[in-house]
Amino acid sequence: MWVLAEYQPTTLFSLRPATATTSGGKSLIVPTPFAVKMALLDIAIRTQSLEAGRALFSALRGLRIALCLPERIVVNSTFAKIWRINDGVRKKGKVEEKRLIAEAKVKRKWPYQDTIAYREYVQFGGSLVLAFQGMALEDLSALLLQLNYLGKRGGFMQLQRPPEMVNELPTRFTEMTASVSGAFPLGVLQLVDDFGPTMTFEHADIYNDKGIRLGKERVLRHVVLPYQVARSSRSFTLYERFET
Repeated sequence: MWVLAEYQPTTLFSLRPATATTSGGKSLIVPTPFAVKMALLDIAIRTQSLEAGRALFSALRGLRIALCLPERIVVNSTFAKIWRINDGVRKKGKVEEKRLIAEAKVKRKWPYQDTIAYREYVQFGGSLVLAFQGMALEDLSALLLQLNYLGKRGGFMQLQRPPEMVNELPTRFTEMTASVSGAFPLGVLQLVDDFGPTMTFEHADIYNDKGIRLGKERVLRHVVLPYQVARSSRSFTLYERFET
């Protein structure tokens, strides 16, 4: 049995790969199982209680998640003006360092500096459907009704109808919690992250000192989406779905 929830993105989506640095601007074209599970855990804590989130954590960790994307996806490439910590002045001499810091303070920029960064934003050409296996419909529905963004904060989406249950997963879905095995299919490769078997509520708790280790509490999976590049330029890439 699978629980299906259809969402319509209302803004652009962006989510850096787990292996990217903070300055990296590439984006995945799908929300990852890790991002979805953390979003559901956040909703459980905010709308129910901390203890409710703790009680649901084991079920959320073991969820199987599949995804059905629209026919077309556009990845927009752009440069954005950002501020970041100004570490460069520390490499100057003491006199020059003091002068640069004084100038930055006058301009109300210290300890930051202006710079530009590469960014990608994903536009879905329709709705995306999330599928879940491992929790009862009544338990998941309370969380899915409150889910309104995925990826970076601001990637808003709107639930289109109440979640429903189906016996079999439709063929157009791609499971995100299972790596590619056997013959390697055609499509677009995505490296997505997921909860590892050793992940605990304390690891997910931002107020706890336990760190999340890549390969342990946070595992990576190779997923191939049934898409191909239809058009591309320096400012965008258009992906179109093909039948597998």
